[in-house]
Amino acid sequence: MEASKIWSGPLALLASGGLSRPRIGVAGIAIESSTFSPHISGDAAFTERRGEELMAYYGFLNPGDELREAADWVPLVQARSLPGGAVDPETYARLKAEIFEGIRTQGPFDGFWFDIHGAMSVVGLDDAEGDLGQAVRDALGADTFVSTSMDLHGNVSRELLDMSELITCYRMAPHEDAWNTKQRAVHNMLERLRGPQGSDVDARRPYKAWLQVPVLLPGEKTSTRIEPARSLYNAVPEVEALDGVIDAAIWVGYAWADEPRCQAAVVVTGDDAAVVKEGAERLARAYWDARDEFVFVADALPLAESLDAALAKDAPRPYVVSDSGDNPTAGGAGDVSWTLGELLARPEFADATTTVVHASIFDADAVAQCVAAGVGGTVQLHVGAKVDAGPRGPVAIDGTVFSLTEGDKDAGTQAVIKAGGVHAIITEHRKPFHHLHDFTMLGIDPHAMDVVCVKIGYLEPELYELAAGWKLGLTPGGVDQDLLRLGHKNLADGVFPFAAAATAPELEAVVTRVQAGKVEEI
Repeated sequence: MEASKIWSGPLALLASGGLSRPRIGVAGIAIESSTFSPHISGDAAFTERRGEELMAYYGFLNPGDELREAADWVPLVQARSLPGGAVDPETYARLKAEIFEGIRTQGPFDGFWFDIHGAMSVVGLDDAEGDLGQAVRDALGADTFVSTSMDLHGNVSRELLDMSELITCYRMAPHEDAWNTKQRAVHNMLERLRGPQGSDVDARRPYKAWLQVPVLLPGEKTSTRIEPARSLYNAVPEVEALDGVIDAAIWVGYAWADEPRCQAAVVVTGDDAAVVKEGAERLARAYWDARDEFVFVADALPLAESLDAALAKDAPRPYVVSDSGDNPTAGGAGDVSWTLGELLARPEFADATTTVVHASIFDADAVAQCVAAGVGGTVQLHVGAKVDAGPRGPVAIDGTVFSLTEGDKDAGTQAVIKAGGVHAIITEHRKPFHHLHDFTMLGIDPHAMDVVCVKIGYLEPELYELAAGWKLGLTPGGVDQDLLRLGHKNLADGVFPFAAAATAPELEAVVTRVQAGKVEEI
């Protein structure tokens, strides 16, 4: 898997008939949305980049870089948000209209890079990316070559497939190859436009072998750090290396949205229809056959048992506990207070003898009260549960203001409240805590804590290195790891593990190719 982190290799020489400087548009909307979270992702949730600010976001497209100089780039708008709840339909409509207008006024384009996540839900839609993708294709016209890059937790509906000539996703979870994937998507598109088929629009278009695999599992069971996902994803570059193949990809799908498109998927693209079909079906069968082998990336226990392990006499320090049900990087609201209440109720943390930091709850009102009290001041607050009440509602905390920190680009102002051995991080806005600096900037050394409790699922690299011990706490929230208690109602029939008796699917790939502006099944 390490090899897939590295994307190297110059573009092939421009072929006779290829396009020496194709015009390529760039746009997309990227968010992972839980339909089980009451949070609504509106305008404020998105960072919108346009023009040169958007080009500067992609480190491999700096002036002078080979890929930058191989085309005339036309950056439109790319809106990106932390995961959260479903998108406000007005926000979606505004961004969709801007992309459409940009294509109309700045096109036509030879190529188009559609940079999305793949698990965006919009209130009132069942397939937001399919809807957006088809609108983009209609605006572009039949002649534009589209390359789509995605997160492996995205979903690939037939509508999304049909709008793209190339479509691919990450091969690592955690996503250490995210930038590699985007670069690969751009590189492969340029290779097609510069190749000997460049002057023939239809000849540029590869065959696509696509099939959905009726399995839907959380990312915490499909991490590529462990089996079986490690071997499944190691097989992806092996298929990609076959003669006649351009790219191969496996999507896990997104487990916390209740939509028919939500399931695993495989796409293999290339110039040999038989090879891409066989490769896609091989990857899909391997995924289906391994469905019972997926396990949580760490010991997954109810929170009380996770804390028992962390507080055991011989437990290594620091001991990390994932507060997984309200993980903001999976779509949780980020203000469920249940876990903080449990920590405050544990007698082990009643004084400062044993310490725990909890990251985090966003509550702007509580932060404002901490600011008014000042560092060292005492506060009596009810924190959290403004968006997602969870099973507890706001939690009462009496303590002192340990620190106040302003200016974080995501969190805004941050307060740490100390109550006995509990250090509760309260932020003005939603923020994930993935890095040691997220703690040290608040005056907290996570290495010196007995327990570090973080709203996260599988640990990002710095926290993974920090953890001397680790438990995946099973906690309530919009991204509850116990999928069956969430109440999905709209999944396709037979999806494992939701179906009462999942029968073996046919797993036969659909092979398509666009010719003369129409999608043809081979």
